[in-house]
Amino acid sequence: MRPAYGGDGGAVERTGYRAGPVSVPSASGPIAHVARPLRVLLIEDDAGDAFLVEELLADSPDPMEIVWARSMAEAMVGLGEDVGCVLLDLGLPDAEGLNGLHRLLAFAPRTAVIVLTGLADAHRGSAAVAAGAQDYLVKQEIDGSLLSRAIRYALERKRADESQRRLVESELRAQENARLERGLLPAPILRDPSLDFLARYRPGRQRALLGGDLYDAVQTADGRVHVMIGDVCGHGPDEAALGVNLRIAWRSLIFAGLTGGDLLTTLERIFEHERRSDEMFATLCMTIIEPDRHRGRVYLAGHPAPLLITPEGVAPLSEGATGPALGLFPDGRWGYEPIDLGPDWSLLLYTDGLIEGRIGRGPERLGTDGLLPLIARLLAAGGTGYDLIDSAVAAVEELHGDSLNDDVAVLLLRHDPNHPPHRAPGEHPVLPGPATGEGRTA
Repeated sequence: MRPAYGGDGGAVERTGYRAGPVSVPSASGPIAHVARPLRVLLIEDDAGDAFLVEELLADSPDPMEIVWARSMAEAMVGLGEDVGCVLLDLGLPDAEGLNGLHRLLAFAPRTAVIVLTGLADAHRGSAAVAAGAQDYLVKQEIDGSLLSRAIRYALERKRADESQRRLVESELRAQENARLERGLLPAPILRDPSLDFLARYRPGRQRALLGGDLYDAVQTADGRVHVMIGDVCGHGPDEAALGVNLRIAWRSLIFAGLTGGDLLTTLERIFEHERRSDEMFATLCMTIIEPDRHRGRVYLAGHPAPLLITPEGVAPLSEGATGPALGLFPDGRWGYEPIDLGPDWSLLLYTDGLIEGRIGRGPERLGTDGLLPLIARLLAAGGTGYDLIDSAVAAVEELHGDSLNDDVAVLLLRHDPNHPPHRAPGEHPVLPGPATGEGRTA
């Protein structure tokens, strides 16, 4: 039956056949549901050509619902997300030639388009494909089978194009993020050749180079070495950005001459202004190594204590200096714990992502108590440097049974007793002050 178009009212019209899902009773009784018809928008000002296209598709093996528009303006009304393919005539009253295609692709860039041309316009069909159409057909040469097949192929080409586009966009975005995040990772400032600084950083987010963990190391003009590692709660890009802000603020405060408890108090104020929610907090461990490289101090703001590695073994530094995490309580106060390093030592600093993995299938976590014997075994097996760090992370993941979900940062600061510490001309050793511990020049 020939569909009725409803006169010249200008509205987008639909054919009466295959207008919706059809339910067909099966021999055994249950109802089988035919697939939802593919909606095809035909933009054609000639009623005879429109009728021909509809007749050709009437016997298509694929159920289709034809929506007919006489102009580009009408097509914009009927072109929704439910339209799978557009059949576009290049000779419309309000869009001549490729201008109509350009308008259509600008309005619906995700929709498959097949251009319909006359024999005299075949060259414009090739140009249309170059401009973004999936195919072109010469009206005088098509039949029902060819038209139905062309629509199916156009849909598949568009899906392939969209998949390729998303892949390219994803790769470009990943490259841009990688360049940005590499630029935001710290470059420690250490002039002392007797110190080796090694770091491994792995965010918990997939395809990310930066997470909520942060670290840095700075040697100041007085010969002290300041080492920091921290963790902003959470795992998303907001936490990563806040971690970068916190690290840069820490380094800036070090350069400005602040250290110890005064630095942590100021850093907490910065953190409270930068965070997007009052529920966010950050843990931090800060270690200060004196110029003689045999003594130091450790400040803990809700963070695990570093491990001290010496020829005698491995042990955690005292957690007696533990204070609250940054942003957790108003007007937090932080003390410090003096540490005796000796001549031959290494400090292993880490975030809690390394110790919060599970041990096997149960709820038990590794914790510091589990990390200590693990590091001791790796040291006994000859692990040093990056090999020690990488082996520790791999062993923790093996115990966990999978990749760690949390961000992980691990630092190893090693002192070589056979290499004297570097001292710039005019430098004087700095000793802890009797009251504040912020230091005085000897």
